[in-house]
This record gives sequence, structure tokens and C-alpha cells, in this order.
Amino acid sequence: MKKIIFTLAFICILTAGAFGQTADDYFNQGNTYSEQGDYNRAITAYTSAIRLSPNSAEAYFNRGIAYYANGDNTRAIADFTEVIRLNPNLANAYYNRGIAYKASGDNTRAIADYTEAIRLNPNYAEAYNNRGNAYRANGDNTRAIADYTQAIRINNYADAYVNRGNAYFASGDYTRAIADYTQAIQLNPNFAQAYINRGTAYYANGDITRAIADIEAALRIDPNNTQIRRALESARQSAQ
Repeated sequence: MKKIIFTLAFICILTAGAFGQTADDYFNQGNTYSEQGDYNRAITAYTSAIRLSPNSAEAYFNRGIAYYANGDNTRAIADFTEVIRLNPNLANAYYNRGIAYKASGDNTRAIADYTEAIRLNPNYAEAYNNRGNAYRANGDNTRAIADYTQAIRINNYADAYVNRGNAYFASGDYTRAIADYTQAIQLNPNFAQAYINRGTAYYANGDITRAIADIEAALRIDPNNTQIRRALESARQSAQ
């Protein structure tokens, strides 16, 4: 009888974890560490949660985010893949795995995952936007522009305008690029990158005066950015 009691007690300790902590306790600790930017400890906590609750899609999902934030795309992809196995209809899992694939340079798999996320959630503006980025990275500006346009239709937000502007710029359509950067600035007047990109488009279009004005505006927003400062110096030299 003593042996049976000991065995049961040992099983309870494994289930509860060290010092009686449950999977939920570890999961919540992981969330706290993630919010603090301490991703190593977050990963450790989520791993403990998974050990106690191996079918916790939430713990795999959050650990995948922590791995990605830590620059470990391979493990992030593995965790999001496990989430998809546990919950095949979770659009966010495909979306996040797509982000990790894109960061790994695998645009084709990223596009496939964003496409699945969109199938599961047709109003997923960010998935359209990110699929557009993957298409553009693959040199397909036509599909990229179509995806950015859809993202804008769903959610009129500045990032999608900047990205569509970049695709227009890459296609040599500086007029439309400038229009999109302008719209991004209207939506977010402190969007330094939108000013930089519009200034670049103005410069490519031969309008050095407006290019300088935009780069100066970007520098006012981000005065410690040495790249912007160098771009401004270069533009001013061109104007002389």
C-alpha cells in the first residue's frame, strides 16, 4: 500500500510541476516574462506548461511567438506547426508561421500560410498585407499591389499604403507611389518612413526640393537617425 501511495504522489507532483505549480501557472509566468521582453525565461515557462499540458495549443502558440522574438525562426515554425496540428482552423497560427517563414527567407511557404489564413478569415487585413510583402520579395509587384489594395479596403491603415507605395515605386510608377505615401502620412503624421519613402520617390521623379522637405520632416520625427541624416546630406548635395 505504501508503494502505491508513493507512486500516486509522484504522479501528482509531475502533473502539478515543481512546488505545486500548474500548467496555467507556468503559462501565466511565460506571458509575464514575454511582456517584459525576457523571452528566454518565457520560453522556459511555456516549456514547463507544455510538459504538464502537452495539448495546450495556447502554450505552443505563445512559445512560438517568444522563439520568433528571440530570432529562432526554426523553433517558432515548429511550434506554430504543432498549434496547427492541434487546431487546424486557427488563422493566427498560419499567419504567424507565415511571418516566421518570411523571416527565414522562404517566401513561397510564407505565401501559402498567409493564403490559408485568408481562407479561414477573409477579412484578415494583416495577412493580405504580409502576403503582399512576400509577393513583392518574390518580385511579383502585380500580386503585391492587389493584396495591399485588399488590405486597405478591409482596414484603411498606413502600413499598407506605404507597402503599396513601395510596390508602385519598384514598378517605376512614382506618381502612384507618392500618392500612397501621402495617404500614409495623412493617416499617421509621425510616420518617418513614409516621409523618407515619399522623399525618395520625389527624388526619383526629379523633384529635389520636395525630396529634401520630406527628408527634413522625417529627421524632425526621428532626429537621432543617422541614416536619415546621411540621406538629407546626399539630397542637399544633389540640389547644389
